[in-house]
Amino acid sequence: MDEDDTPAAPPRPPEVRFAVLGTVRVWRDGTELHAGPPQQQALLAVLLAGAGRAMSLPQLIGLLWGGAEPASATNVIRRYAGSLRRMIQPDLPRMASGQWLVGGGGGYRIDVDEDSLDLLGFRALYARAREARDEGLIDAAVRLYVDALALWRGPVAAGISAEVRGHPLFTQLDNERLTVAVEAADLALRHGEAGPVLASLQTLADQHRLEEHLHSKLMLALSASGRQAEALDVFHRLRDRLRTELGVEPSAVLSEAQQQVLAKTPPPAPSQARDEAERRSDQPVRRRHGSLLPRPAQLPAAPADFVGREAEVDSLLRQLTAGERTPPASSTMIINAIGGMAGVGKTTLAIHLAHRVADRYRDGQLYVDLRGFDLNGSAMTPAEAIRGFLENLGVSPQQIPDGLDAQAALYRSFLADRRMLVLLDNARDAEQVRPLLPGSAGCLVLITSRNQLSSLVAAHGAHPLALDVMSTESARESLVRRLGADRVDAEPEATQTIISLCGRLPLALSVITARALMNPRLPLGAMAEQLLEAKGSLDAFEGADRSTDIRAVFGWSYRTLSDDTARLFRLLSLHPGATFDVHSAAALGGLTVRRTRPSLAELVRAHLVAEEAGGRHRLHDLLRAYGREATDSYDTADDRDAAHDRLFRHYVQTAHTALRLLDPAHLVTVPAGIGPPAAAGPSSVEAAVRWFQQERLTLTAVVRQAVQDDRPHDAWRLARLLDSMYERVGHWHDWADLQLTALGAAQQAGEPLGVAHAHAGLGRAHSLLRRYESAEEHLCQALVLFEALGDRVGQAHCLRQLGWLMTRTERDVLAIEHTRRALDLYRAAGHLSAQADSLNALAWYQASLGACEDAVTSAVRSLLLYRRMAAGGGSGHGNTWDTLAFAHHHLGNLRRAVRCYERAVRLLRAGGDRYNEAGSLSRLGDTLALAGAAEDARARWRQAVEILTPIDPDWAAEIQEKLSATVSAS
Repeated sequence: MDEDDTPAAPPRPPEVRFAVLGTVRVWRDGTELHAGPPQQQALLAVLLAGAGRAMSLPQLIGLLWGGAEPASATNVIRRYAGSLRRMIQPDLPRMASGQWLVGGGGGYRIDVDEDSLDLLGFRALYARAREARDEGLIDAAVRLYVDALALWRGPVAAGISAEVRGHPLFTQLDNERLTVAVEAADLALRHGEAGPVLASLQTLADQHRLEEHLHSKLMLALSASGRQAEALDVFHRLRDRLRTELGVEPSAVLSEAQQQVLAKTPPPAPSQARDEAERRSDQPVRRRHGSLLPRPAQLPAAPADFVGREAEVDSLLRQLTAGERTPPASSTMIINAIGGMAGVGKTTLAIHLAHRVADRYRDGQLYVDLRGFDLNGSAMTPAEAIRGFLENLGVSPQQIPDGLDAQAALYRSFLADRRMLVLLDNARDAEQVRPLLPGSAGCLVLITSRNQLSSLVAAHGAHPLALDVMSTESARESLVRRLGADRVDAEPEATQTIISLCGRLPLALSVITARALMNPRLPLGAMAEQLLEAKGSLDAFEGADRSTDIRAVFGWSYRTLSDDTARLFRLLSLHPGATFDVHSAAALGGLTVRRTRPSLAELVRAHLVAEEAGGRHRLHDLLRAYGREATDSYDTADDRDAAHDRLFRHYVQTAHTALRLLDPAHLVTVPAGIGPPAAAGPSSVEAAVRWFQQERLTLTAVVRQAVQDDRPHDAWRLARLLDSMYERVGHWHDWADLQLTALGAAQQAGEPLGVAHAHAGLGRAHSLLRRYESAEEHLCQALVLFEALGDRVGQAHCLRQLGWLMTRTERDVLAIEHTRRALDLYRAAGHLSAQADSLNALAWYQASLGACEDAVTSAVRSLLLYRRMAAGGGSGHGNTWDTLAFAHHHLGNLRRAVRCYERAVRLLRAGGDRYNEAGSLSRLGDTLALAGAAEDARARWRQAVEILTPIDPDWAAEIQEKLSATVSAS
């Protein structure tokens, strides 16, 4: 080969470095780069904090938006990823995979090492420091510790939003820094070399102003450097902050450090200090104060008319005070188990106490109603409660592990070294509560239950409190607070009779007080006589004598209701959900909404139903029990069955209405005999999502109720209607649980079609939960069943979902094959909209992979199908023209691409699809710019920015940067 024929050496890739220990920074060949708009910087920070780990799209979405992501979240992340790639490698072809930001498996990762990322450099130096320490090379170890800490320029990912930085991905890195600093201080102190670590300790102490352990090390380091006065000043300033901001005294750790400074006590012996350092290295120091993690405040409103219970409140406050005086090294969390009969005021006392002491628990309050004595048997499982807590602590559903043990471990990790108040209301037994207990000191747990939780007392040191009925004096004060002193004082004997016949039970007194308020001219003596004449009993809550029999109280209030309202009250006791709205109440009663509203208002006034926010209502457990007894007495079995059937039909009809809004092309039909979709159901996509969020738990209860009522056919069909809603809204763990119920129901009914749909739903839910292996198993089982049933559409749905799954598991060839098979089946079934949508998706996927000729063919086929449909395909028609333009752009057919984009813009604008219109305008601008029509390109970009600014400001900012750059260049 001649010398001239020698191929040129490939260009040297640029040298790229990243930093996340402080502000997020990027350098290429020594020049610092601008990392883009804030949300793009946040994406880069997340990937850098992952330090080479692949992050799936659901993980990234959860981290960046915390469960409030826009519908365009996936596209936004992909755009930012592409922008970051081109920033790092400006010559990188569009859609090409970069050298540093690597895609695959449905997500992204940054390919870095200790030389290109400061976080990995920090960890490498830390590892070498520990090796040197273990080998006895103390001077070298201290230098390595100091070098590692010097890489930190501030808090991790400083500058990005506090919501993103509050995620454990980042807070754990701050904890790593604390761990290394404390470990370095221990080593330096016991070898008389405190000077090198002082700067890092002072910097961290300024950032963690209430972290006592860190400040104790700073004090000892200052003292060892001959700066005792400064060391004592650190103690006094921190003590003042603790008293002022938290109302507490310094812990034993800080006080011991003060004594060592005063006495100039030498550091602990090497072996003792080594054991302590190694223990701490295995348990990273957590930010106990000033945490960036979310601070939940879930306590219900404080009871306005709380009276009495002085002895109980004083006892609980004494326990708290005694616990706070115990040194942290030996203290345990404080658990108070409040027990007693239903209606005795357990929850009221717990909430009152929680508000009294909430300011002592600076990291927040968690609350959950465990529904332990729900008459439908639908008590909340520990896993459901933990998932709710984790979501309120900032963990997205996608990051919650499978299995109760793993979820409980993650929950305990979040509460470790945090001062939290946890109120577990209405617990069934100790087994329901035990997984919800924090694992470390500093927390207060309040539990209410009708049962004695003796095993918690024995195994966890819980303080039991058996709550009795109110004292006569407190009961009278309660009546005075509500009815006024004049009315109560005017009839002392009647007042005493009412208190006695109510058994001094707070719930019963509340019902009677409501009746008295509604009838201000009715003498209390007349009310007392009616109570004396009342008969009946609630067997489960029958006291030793008549004075504790609340059935008489409920019966009297019930008999004051109008006939229509009394009937509605009875039937409401059949509702399986914790709360209900006026529409479901109307369905149970077989009434119009207009006729139902006055009856609900009457029940609320009588305190027989509680009104909650958002138009929801709640029936207390005791009142529900009374209603069940009343319906057994007044209504026939046929009446009750008819009410159940009406409620079921209401939820099926409304779910179908919501489904048609969320997924118009979905072919699910209302089961035979249910009737037309609900006329009063949601009327927009937003309303459909809101309805599902409110009714989600009730819908699950209705499905389970159908199983209990031996209606498995109805159960799996309603569960199927909920698939698209769960897929859109989230709560995928609950979706998987519901589909397991549906699977059992379909198997019980002996209906293969239901079994197939349940497997398909499980496959989709598990896919979103990243349980890819089990997802594939369920989808394959569903596919086999649909094939046996000859259900082409069911097969196609499974294949299309399998295709999506293949792209997440890097089997792109299989993804194409599955998608093509799905298209063939849709064609055979005559499902035009599914064919057109699938062809469009396939075309985009082909173009993204570089197979642009194939993409053009697929897009044209999609357009031909849209032309055949009477409605013209709606916004999907415009989206396909956009895909066709995208393919022509990458084929170099710029004129044709411009024409296709312009047509896409017109169709999308006519269909009111502003978001996708903006996307087409942006891409049209890119094509015009490449064709040399710079001014036309800027005009399209300006239009896109105008549309997107109120919808997706991050994307608007990205286009604005592009616009600004071209203006500057011109």
